[in-house]
Amino acid sequence: MQTIQPLLEKAQQAGVSIRNLPDTRKQALLRQLAVVILQQAAAITAANQQDLDRMPDEDPKKDRLLLTETRIRDLATSLKDIAGLPNPAGVILLEKRLDNGLLVQKKTVPLGVVGVIYESRPNVTVDVAALCIRSGNVCVLRGGTDAFYTNTVLVALIQDVLREFGVDENAVQLLPTDRHLIGEMLTAVKFIDIIIPRGSEQLIEYVRTNSSVPVIETGAGVCHTYVEKTANLPQAAAIVTNAKVSRPAVCNSLDTVLVDEAVAAEFLALLAPQLLPYAVEVYADPLSLTLLQQNNYPYLYTAQSGDFGREFLSLKCSVKVVPDLTAALSHIQQFSSKHSEAIISEDSALSERFLNEVDAAAVYMNASTRFTDGAVFGLGAEIGISTQKLHARGPFALEKLVTEKWVIHGNGQTR
Repeated sequence: MQTIQPLLEKAQQAGVSIRNLPDTRKQALLRQLAVVILQQAAAITAANQQDLDRMPDEDPKKDRLLLTETRIRDLATSLKDIAGLPNPAGVILLEKRLDNGLLVQKKTVPLGVVGVIYESRPNVTVDVAALCIRSGNVCVLRGGTDAFYTNTVLVALIQDVLREFGVDENAVQLLPTDRHLIGEMLTAVKFIDIIIPRGSEQLIEYVRTNSSVPVIETGAGVCHTYVEKTANLPQAAAIVTNAKVSRPAVCNSLDTVLVDEAVAAEFLALLAPQLLPYAVEVYADPLSLTLLQQNNYPYLYTAQSGDFGREFLSLKCSVKVVPDLTAALSHIQQFSSKHSEAIISEDSALSERFLNEVDAAAVYMNASTRFTDGAVFGLGAEIGISTQKLHARGPFALEKLVTEKWVIHGNGQTR
């Protein structure tokens, strides 16, 4: 295909169909889609296996690509959760009658056509489609070649259910994966209202630099956990381990541990045996390297400058010993991607300083950064975690898939 304009024109035309669908029908549609996804789990996993077979086992994206039976059930649950959330469109935010008799209303309306460019994760296909259907938006999806077979099956199932409910199937479209067509998508200002990239830092930077369509970034996650000297150290070791190993290939996993020098020896002695079963590769600064060597930790490397501010997306992390909170804050300010940052401390004043001063979409006290997630926060699902500050920040979910429209009722007024 030399151009995607015909597909984008169909997407734009499908907007009326999805916007006019009554809210109760949108809810029923998503619940039916949940049923269909469970019924077709075998077909989905077969297609997913085709994609998995093409990816090397050592590729850190493989876990993101994988759809197990449990993850498919989670997708179905997410669909039902989204169906149960309030419709964000059509809400009257302000209403007043002017002295001249005009009734002025400000109300929420769908964004329009939402373009999403993403890599590897086929669950994004279902999440984005569901969020857009629920809010009355159209979505055009440009998934990666890694997930081609899985995405093709998922979108076909979604379109089957759209037709069943009398909705134009072009309300959810999977665009071709040809790389040269991305440029056309990024400049389709007449057909796409907003672009959302989800994936690597390189993808996000490319979209930000080349898009004429407004962009909402769902940024890379370079996440830190600072173990302050008053921390409950066994608790801190458990939190750090969870943040690193529970799902290392996702954006809210831990990348750098900062530990106060006053407790560095004791803390790292507790942490090392917890990381050991997972063979976590640790890139350590000189002091933490020495301390971990004393604990016979085998998977050690001397940290280079590039190992701080690095999103590992695998069973790797960096460790640095810092003198105090001020030094930790300075390090985070320099290297954070403004995604999720945590402090482990029993000092409430220092913790509040951390929570107030750290510039990130989500900040934690005595908890794992792995909780930064739309579903976990009760938002049903998310398109991604926005690390910017305009329109949406943090989990970019249903409530942010709307904009505003002024509606004025008159009876002949002129100015």
